[in-house]
Amino acid sequence: MSDYQQRIAESFQERKRLNQLRRRKEKLRFWDEFQIIPRWLVVVVVVLYVMALVIAVSVNLAQRHNPDGNYMFPPELRDNPALASLALAGLVTATSLTLAILIFLIAYVNRDAKRRGMNSALWTILVIILLPAWGFIGFVIYFLMREPLPYPCPQCGTSVSARYNFCPNCKCNLHPSCPQCKREVGEMDKFCPHCGNDLKAATNAVEISA
Repeated sequence: MSDYQQRIAESFQERKRLNQLRRRKEKLRFWDEFQIIPRWLVVVVVVLYVMALVIAVSVNLAQRHNPDGNYMFPPELRDNPALASLALAGLVTATSLTLAILIFLIAYVNRDAKRRGMNSALWTILVIILLPAWGFIGFVIYFLMREPLPYPCPQCGTSVSARYNFCPNCKCNLHPSCPQCKREVGEMDKFCPHCGNDLKAATNAVEISA
């Protein structure tokens, strides 16, 4: 591996580490994240589930009175309409729940990518394309690769993208560097991961001199 390729690999690993540090500070909650899914989509899924349940039970009960009908259940359930309907409702619910999870995940990726400043259309298409052959692998790739959420500037509080190096409002250095080795460090790092320098002591020395 050439020096250039090694520097590119190290830069990628360092960016990945800093992104992971910022994602740890997000403190996401399930219900808050679920709320970014459009309300109309949730309503549509619920309505479709109710319709599927009603149609399936109605068709099964109608076939019971048809001597030439094809029954979905064995003879022991045909004589018990309530039990057959309950079993059918369980099958419909399990299938609907699986489809609903997929639909909600696709919608979540679309909305979450947009609020993180990523290409929402590209990621949505990617998870849909990978879904038939690879299952949930597209979602796994997205959750591993997604950018951190925009966060407030530590100096002025303006919301800034994780891709910014400086705040566009106050020019605050959003990616501070180690004063000893001059390499980029995380906002929450106490020691430089490259040379081991005490970052807190260096910050205190700068504040005292100022």
